[in-house]
Amino acid sequence: MSSTAWDAIQKRLDSMPKPTQVLRLCADPDVRDRYQSAKQAAARAEDYEKSLGKDADKDALALVRKQTREAQAELKAATDAYESATVTLTFQALERGQLELLIKAHPPGEEDEEQNSEFHVDTFAPALIAAASTDDMPLEYAQQAMQTWPLDDWKRLWGAAWTVQQRQRSDLGKG
Repeated sequence: MSSTAWDAIQKRLDSMPKPTQVLRLCADPDVRDRYQSAKQAAARAEDYEKSLGKDADKDALALVRKQTREAQAELKAATDAYESATVTLTFQALERGQLELLIKAHPPGEEDEEQNSEFHVDTFAPALIAAASTDDMPLEYAQQAMQTWPLDDWKRLWGAAWTVQQRQRSDLGKG
């Protein structure tokens, strides 16, 4: 059995992972703010240290390096606190046929059609969230989240599950 160029291409195509999208929900806004600030401060300190020339004053360079180490240590502490206070949910793109069946199972109502929606959002959204969840989120929990989560958190949950379905892996470049 001879191997063709297509066989190698197909093997690469078949082994490509499906797109994923991560949603992080942090229970403590102060912890999240500390993490974001520490991330920015560490990046600024590292950039400043890199910008110093090799002929920089040794004492000034030592001080800048000390400040960079301190910023990195604060980032590590802030990251640990953030990770402890955060729940991470992961969503994966469905196969095309699976997504189409899910859409057909939730046809648009009159109100949805007026908004040019191809599905009934109130039933499709939780169904998609549950189907796309790599964490095995039950449909019942997705429905509960739709009813009980703050609006912005719900929008981000829905957005994570829906946008990963739209993620492109292709590029029609010149060549």
